[in-house]
Amino acid sequence: MDNKVFTDKVRITVKAGDGGDGMNSFKAYKGKPACGPDGGDGGDGGSVYIVADENVHDLLAYRFTGKYFAGNGERGGTNQCAGKRGADVVLKVPCGTLVRDAESGKIVCDAYENGEKILLLAGGRGGKGNVRFTTARRHAPNFAQKGVHVKPHALILEMKVIADVGLVGFPNVGKSTLLSKISAARPKIADYHFTTLSPNLGVVRYYEGSFVVADIPGLIEGAADGAGLGHDFLRHIERTRMICHVLDIAGTEGRDPLDDYEKINLELAAYSQKLAALPQIAVLNKCDCAGAQENAARFRAAHPDVPAVEISALRGEGARALLDAVWKLLETLPPAEKIASDEFAFEEEDTWQFEVSRDGTGAFVVTGGLVDLLCRNVVLNNPDSMAYFQRMLKTRGVFKALAEAGCKEGDTVVVGDVEFDYIP
Repeated sequence: MDNKVFTDKVRITVKAGDGGDGMNSFKAYKGKPACGPDGGDGGDGGSVYIVADENVHDLLAYRFTGKYFAGNGERGGTNQCAGKRGADVVLKVPCGTLVRDAESGKIVCDAYENGEKILLLAGGRGGKGNVRFTTARRHAPNFAQKGVHVKPHALILEMKVIADVGLVGFPNVGKSTLLSKISAARPKIADYHFTTLSPNLGVVRYYEGSFVVADIPGLIEGAADGAGLGHDFLRHIERTRMICHVLDIAGTEGRDPLDDYEKINLELAAYSQKLAALPQIAVLNKCDCAGAQENAARFRAAHPDVPAVEISALRGEGARALLDAVWKLLETLPPAEKIASDEFAFEEEDTWQFEVSRDGTGAFVVTGGLVDLLCRNVVLNNPDSMAYFQRMLKTRGVFKALAEAGCKEGDTVVVGDVEFDYIP
């Protein structure tokens, strides 16, 4: 993973495909130009899916391409041939990616388990061909239905690392070094602050079992408010079952390790009470340096209820004792679970909703979901279709609303592509 281009949160726009229009056509044979309707249905639009993939490690693929539109359904054909369905869009994301609605911030879903495929947006339905409108009294319908058009939606993809244990602490306290000693992970390690620019994951083998450890970039005071790198990466320990709080117990950076411990815990609580409540093991690193034993004694006296393990990450000393303590604690904790989705559905326009307004010419204009429905189903040059149009305007209260808005006989009314004089 290239730390310099690590991307764990992006905003994208997705849209399912529009349904294809139904076909209005009639069979024709030599000498018999009209032998009955044979228009096929339009194809459904493609859908938008999200898939959790363990081989995807960040959201870099979505950093520079912000729009993902599924294919539109094709128009129905003659001889009752249905139109081709639109191509789906499949968004592959790291396991543990939250999908949020950009407008409301609500959680749409959590792509948690590898291979999990979740439908985000269903494609629009294809329109019916004219053959579908034949009845015992209507033998030759000269109209077809248009496909359903759908709206685009803005989403936030937010990666949250799935790990059992989160390593937290100030920069340069030895978290990455510790991870390299207890797992096969090889994070970038150097003796300066903010070496870690992205979460590093390591699988730790413990006899017949294993657990995942996440090395979170070093926190600093004010991280919960966005200072340093902490605000961007605190989300990655929200899923962890426990925390290993790594301290430079020798104070080699010139800070008091007890003060560091308090400050980091305050940042965790400021970001999330859930984080503050996670069980912790204090990892007293650099115990082989001068002053470490005195500070370790001070820590145990100040926090007698916090399990503390002395280690030297650089030399690997104390690593086995730490793993024993972590495994023992993990066995008492419930497994990590996916984050529950909010009660949420993408808002589509109400099929029966409408409103009446006036334009600059004084005409009364009817808009809304009802108008879209009528535009899909009404053919102006067909008497049956126009009768349906008039009936819908009456039964759905459009004529009543026009009268209440001051529409009088002879005034112009515009409903979608239809313009007519109002006659009460």
